[in-house]
Amino acid sequence: MRDQSLLTMNQQAGKTPKDEELNLELLLRPTRWEDYVGQEKVKTNLKLIIDAAKGRGEGADHLLFYGQAGLGKTTLAYLIGKEMGVSVRSTSGPALEKAGDIAALLSNLEPHEILFIDEIHRINKLVEEILYPALESRKLHLIIGKGPTAKTFTLDLPPFTVIGATTRVNLLSAPLRSRFGATFRLDYYNLDDIEKIVKRSAEILGVRITEGAVRELAKAARFTPRTANRLLKRARDYAQVYKKQSIDEEVVEKTLSMLEVDALGLEEADRELLKIIIKKFGGGPVGLKTLAASLNEEMETIEEVYEPFLMKLGLLHRTPSGRIATELSYKHLNIPRDTKLL
Repeated sequence: MRDQSLLTMNQQAGKTPKDEELNLELLLRPTRWEDYVGQEKVKTNLKLIIDAAKGRGEGADHLLFYGQAGLGKTTLAYLIGKEMGVSVRSTSGPALEKAGDIAALLSNLEPHEILFIDEIHRINKLVEEILYPALESRKLHLIIGKGPTAKTFTLDLPPFTVIGATTRVNLLSAPLRSRFGATFRLDYYNLDDIEKIVKRSAEILGVRITEGAVRELAKAARFTPRTANRLLKRARDYAQVYKKQSIDEEVVEKTLSMLEVDALGLEEADRELLKIIIKKFGGGPVGLKTLAASLNEEMETIEEVYEPFLMKLGLLHRTPSGRIATELSYKHLNIPRDTKLL
């Protein structure tokens, strides 16, 4: 199998299972524009920007991607780099704590290179202030020293492109958002595209999979490529351990059961959230702060991880009064409407 040689090399190099999992993740990531499935509107607009920039011999405009985790923001950034024929340097918002952090990155960029900043909404405000002139006029303003002896230096930067990615675009300041030439929202994928991704990944991993298994994995993948690949790898593990010749519907069913993932892709935490709303608060509405306390979970985690998917499925509504479990939630969890409150 194609990945077996990769794993063997990793073992010989003394790499850990976590390293191997990361290598598999990179192996499954599209490396060609035509291999990137879904997000057709985004790809069309990006292709226009890329082709126009290449035609003028310039770098691409600064770009901002937002959407749920696992939808392909990082992959798009690297594909843009490949299309433009330039390197992509990667960092993250939390890693940029001091002015010197961003200054070191920007001052070492080669002409037309791309700087990819993941979780850009978590950038320190002082760093953000330095980014403004860098993005707008390619100027890096640095203050050396403190007090009366402090001096300001201005460094001219070569043409470059910043690509930012975030799951919380609302947390970006208006001045920072306005300095990106284009902003794109990555949406959840449809089932057909997720099925294509599962088939492509299975081929790369060298495993046989039935059409029925592809369909069941896609339905449980939360409309997200990263989740689809994770479930496929676990199904491959199950088939290998239990000596199955291919991944079929039974293998998928057993795998999902072991992972406590139901047919809609809900995990135990998703179901627990809905059950608390229904059994403890009569189906809602219940405020986010109260819900977080009941779940012993951070409010940001509920908003970023659980709610978008549950709302996409129509299992949860978010109203000004609070969160409400829908009729579909009662049916999916098989909970009678007249259930007594805990």
